[in-house]
Amino acid sequence: MAELWTNYIWPLVIILAQSVLLLVVLLIVTAYVLYADRKIWAAVQIRRGPNVVGPWGLLQSFADLFKFVVKEPIIPAGANKGVFLLAPLVTGVLALSAWAVIPVNAEWEIANLNVGVLYIFAISSLMVYGVIMAGWSSNSKYPFLASLRSAAQMVSYEVSIGFVIITVLLCAGSLNLSAIVEAQEGSWGMFNWFWLPLLPMFVVFLISALAETNRPPFDLVEAESELVAGYAVE
Repeated sequence: MAELWTNYIWPLVIILAQSVLLLVVLLIVTAYVLYADRKIWAAVQIRRGPNVVGPWGLLQSFADLFKFVVKEPIIPAGANKGVFLLAPLVTGVLALSAWAVIPVNAEWEIANLNVGVLYIFAISSLMVYGVIMAGWSSNSKYPFLASLRSAAQMVSYEVSIGFVIITVLLCAGSLNLSAIVEAQEGSWGMFNWFWLPLLPMFVVFLISALAETNRPPFDLVEAESELVAGYAVE
């Protein structure tokens, strides 16, 4: 029994605790990144943005989460209910599971895989299926065509991101993310990072990341009426 606890149960407990802690911190950071995004775009449009819930609107993201949790789910009558409910779950689970191999501190990652980069490639490729499932579940050709357009955009920019990451792998000589981080250590701080010698590739990566996540000005899946002015912001 002691061997079972030491070799299996206790490591499992540690992994679960690390996973819960990572998810909580990640979701809180995401909430405030969304808040910052909304405030910045509000300033661009000369308006206030979130400013009611909490001081300066700091609790607006949590209010939105509470609203989504308690509001009545509306499923279109003609939709495939199973796929309709499964699509956002698949997308959310895959997006969070990619963080399992990302080192957030020295020797602090949930899974230290020697092929961590390939794992992230696999997860990001599977996320395309969540978008296609969302369009397919509607049983309407127009949402399905929009999902195919979004999936095509995601796949196309994954190619450029892949080529950029290959240049990083050549510099680090490893597919292990911890080894890649250690290869960028030095007394010059961030000036020892690979972004400086690979500055053109860093620009390509930044643009491709914005495009793959459908951020402006690459939000092609928005309604065409919202793109007439040349941009869509929220």
